[in-house]
Amino acid sequence: MTAPLIECQNYINGQWVAASGETLESRNPSDWRDVVATFPRSSAADVDAAVAAARKAFKSWRLVPAPARAEIIYRVGELLLQHKEKLAQLISREMGKPLTEARGDVQEGIDCALYMAGEGRRMFGQTTPSEMPNKFAMTMRIPVGVCALITPWNFPVAIPCWKAFPALICGNTVILKPAEDTPTCVHYLSQLFHKAGLPNGVVNIVHGLGEETGRALVEHPDVNLVSFTGSSETGAEVGSVCGRTHKRSCLEMGGKNAQIVMADADLQLALDGAVWGAFGTSGQRCTATSRLILHRDIKEEFTNLLLERVHQLRLGLGTDPQTEVGPLINSAQLQRVNHYLEIARAEGTKVLTGGETANTENLAHGFFFQPTVLDRVTPEMRVAKEEIFGPVVGLIEVGSFEEAIAILNNTPYGLSSSVYTRDVNLAFQAMRDIEAGITYINGPTIGAEVHLPFGGMKQTGNGHREVGTAALDVFTEWKTVYVDYSGSLQRAQIDNRD
Repeated sequence: MTAPLIECQNYINGQWVAASGETLESRNPSDWRDVVATFPRSSAADVDAAVAAARKAFKSWRLVPAPARAEIIYRVGELLLQHKEKLAQLISREMGKPLTEARGDVQEGIDCALYMAGEGRRMFGQTTPSEMPNKFAMTMRIPVGVCALITPWNFPVAIPCWKAFPALICGNTVILKPAEDTPTCVHYLSQLFHKAGLPNGVVNIVHGLGEETGRALVEHPDVNLVSFTGSSETGAEVGSVCGRTHKRSCLEMGGKNAQIVMADADLQLALDGAVWGAFGTSGQRCTATSRLILHRDIKEEFTNLLLERVHQLRLGLGTDPQTEVGPLINSAQLQRVNHYLEIARAEGTKVLTGGETANTENLAHGFFFQPTVLDRVTPEMRVAKEEIFGPVVGLIEVGSFEEAIAILNNTPYGLSSSVYTRDVNLAFQAMRDIEAGITYINGPTIGAEVHLPFGGMKQTGNGHREVGTAALDVFTEWKTVYVDYSGSLQRAQIDNRD
């Protein structure tokens, strides 16, 4: 039985607004014949309406006490919990990830809501002694203003929550532009925002294409901040526009993450981490493990263990409870992964398993790619340095810990990293020397927690971090306040000493 078609609408100033022009379709990547929803191809005029609503609402929302704002965010978290299974089913249908992962996607949104609600009573500034007598000095956080939140398709509930909740708790208003591959998940989220009692205009949602709707948001003169998650190429354009127009930007972009396995590692534990890190979400995570850096003493044994496990992975529809690896998001992504396999073969790698589109009978109408392991990968190959964003992992052999660290760092990215070793000294050296925003010791490269900063170095981002208390630094401005109660002019930074 085919599920009913959903009509997604823009959500502007507390109202769902039908498309003023053309509509687009969202299709199930497990079976492209299944049209999940239609959604608006929003124009610059739609963006103008959303920004105007957010600008108007900001005047009053910023004055609502942070603990009161927190109560509403907490209610959103409760609603997410109540609707968790329905949302997870929708994520699996629209994005393709297995149900177990889809439930985790919603749970991240719940966790973020509850955590950020607590920050409503912990948005601390500082007090500090003044250099002058009878003078008080302190700092306080104030909201930035109207925030454009541009989110990807791979975590269609979690990442919108990651961005929206800290922005709102800080007193900003937002316009959320979801990825065109997963509009329905955010349309559902808009209903929960509305039900929780957010005032009109505080959250607005505009659907559409990145090069049209997204660009209009980034370039809009009344948008004060842009938070973007996506490709490094698009992120560079977003950063360029924001720099030119003096907007604050928070960019979370690509990764080429590696897991090091040393000779003394617990190989079964490292195997679990490698399989989950490389093939979870079909490799479509910015934190996915795309390189396995293996010490030569254990490489052959570990490779055999890895191949045995990969051969057992169940590829299938995201909504099938037995599925472990789902489809890629769309035909363009499938073509991209196929293209990188052509590059890998031309560069001289050996495909140990996979390497082809999966199109058996039950997968024939989806965008499936076989879980793939590449051997004989060298550090300078394109497949060792460029982000593939699919279920592909390359094996690189090393002879020492120092060589492993050097190879891990030898990419333009610096998001996540992992080291498996029983040697505590090596573990601490890895924590010190790896050029990445996240390092796991004896754990996979994926698995961020919402109370810790998320983000990376080098071309992975622009220095900001998401979630955790670090997100408050993205969505607030620092204001320094002096109160002079001396009753006379005191000139700071002047040498008053006799």
